[in-house]
Amino acid sequence: MAKKRFLTLKTLSVLAGLALVLSGCVSEEQKLKPALESITAEDLSRDVQILSSDEFEGRAPASKGEELTVAFLKEEFEKLGLKPGNGESFFQEVPLVEITADPSVKLEIKSQERKVSFAYGNEFMAWTLRVVEQVGLANSEMVFVGYGIIAPEYNWNDYEGLDVKGKTVVMLVNDPGFATEDPEFFKGRAMTYYGRWTYKYEEAARQGADGALIIHETEPAAYPWAVVENSWSGPKFNLTSEDNYLSRCAVEGWITLETGQKLFKEAGLNYEETKAAAATRDFKAIPMNQKASVIIKNKIRYANSKNVMALWPGSDRADECVIYMAHWDHFGIDPSLEGDQIFNGALDNATGTAALLELAEAFTKLESPPSRSILFLSVTAEEQGLLGSYYYAANPVFPATKTVAVINMDALNIYGKMKDITVIGYGNSELEDYLAAAAAEQGRRVRPNPEPEKGSFFRSDHFPFAKQGIPALYADSGIDHVEHGEEWTLAQTDKYTAEKYHKPSDEYDPNWDLSGAIDDLHLLFKVGYRLSMESTFPIWKEGSEFKAKRDADMEAVKE
Repeated sequence: MAKKRFLTLKTLSVLAGLALVLSGCVSEEQKLKPALESITAEDLSRDVQILSSDEFEGRAPASKGEELTVAFLKEEFEKLGLKPGNGESFFQEVPLVEITADPSVKLEIKSQERKVSFAYGNEFMAWTLRVVEQVGLANSEMVFVGYGIIAPEYNWNDYEGLDVKGKTVVMLVNDPGFATEDPEFFKGRAMTYYGRWTYKYEEAARQGADGALIIHETEPAAYPWAVVENSWSGPKFNLTSEDNYLSRCAVEGWITLETGQKLFKEAGLNYEETKAAAATRDFKAIPMNQKASVIIKNKIRYANSKNVMALWPGSDRADECVIYMAHWDHFGIDPSLEGDQIFNGALDNATGTAALLELAEAFTKLESPPSRSILFLSVTAEEQGLLGSYYYAANPVFPATKTVAVINMDALNIYGKMKDITVIGYGNSELEDYLAAAAAEQGRRVRPNPEPEKGSFFRSDHFPFAKQGIPALYADSGIDHVEHGEEWTLAQTDKYTAEKYHKPSDEYDPNWDLSGAIDDLHLLFKVGYRLSMESTFPIWKEGSEFKAKRDADMEAVKE
């Protein structure tokens, strides 16, 4: 009898313990309920419509559209009771230089037999980062350098034994892994940073080239030529630089596939055969026996833009922060266009900007503030090359070692509920595990990016933070639609890229189904809340190129 009674008491004790655990779970869920319920499709839709309205003129940096945008965000954050995120200010000034190239520019290519001209816009795009009124190439020798990559970790050097000082290098877009689809070569179809156009121009400058031209192809670039034309025409911004970027190539640009094929034919080269050879380790740079000439005349203007920063202060660890971020800017107005001239940027990225307001409101609905501070950061000039995020990452309010993580939002789900959610840069950090735990509560799964060849991890505002070692989460819409499945969703996103991405047609649509976006924001809220309540820091996983810097920085703090 005694043994039986002991077992009964033990069982009761276990059950009592389970009841306490379950009670804690219910309490936690109940505690978050008002916050989660405050995130609504109606509120999100309202703010997207405001931000992407014609009144906001496409939200270009240093424009009337910026003035309206940052004033709106400040007012909304203040209404919610948030504090200024930069001392006594809701703004961080970002010094920019604007360069507008004369669109009458022509590219002339001279071979031994003849001279061929190419038109700005539909055949090539060219610009300069150099802050000068006129710059150009004059009979600059052209050299095909394959992918234009020096990657020691992959034992790859397209510039080996080559002197390109004063010359113009011609390059392929993306990297050799994409071309071969060999998963053991670079990262297979998943683009590395070496495949990004930003890297290629930087490397060409390091090699001393005067000109750098990338041959555009839609699939490896991940967008059609119209995106290049729209993104690189008109006024272009950059952060100011002490050397006025005189260390960069005089001319940077893209040429269409058709232009590239013509150049190769004039050079006596078969484009497809040469491209295939460029993806092999035996490839050597090829002189094209052609000379490039182009003159770019610029109008120069200096201006300040603004990052918007709002703070929900933490309680006992207020000096540590979790950052939610989204870029507020888009491309403004292009008066040269017929018909609609306003780049409203509804999906990209009025949705992410509006989401900051929704998440900020959610944190204000908690009974007590989180332990760590929450910084809501809406950055400028993402479309110009992640300029606002690069500026904050270099001039942070919270030091990198006090920044727990960054959660980035760039274009929300407008297609409805999904069975999954995508992590851009899957496998990089523990943050995806936080997301997976929250997703499981919704009966959803976390999956890698289905199109890693697009290099999305390097194309959004979390990337400058990752380069500083700060763990970053960029969750994109899932693709496994609850009703329509994966094929349907991918078709919708491809259609958006082809017809609306970086075009005036990216406008708010009342037929959007934002229910999936609300599900996603619930997940991101839970991830940020969990991070804000912990005392530990998430880490980069083994194999991530960002792990070494973070580990070194955190170790230095301990010492």
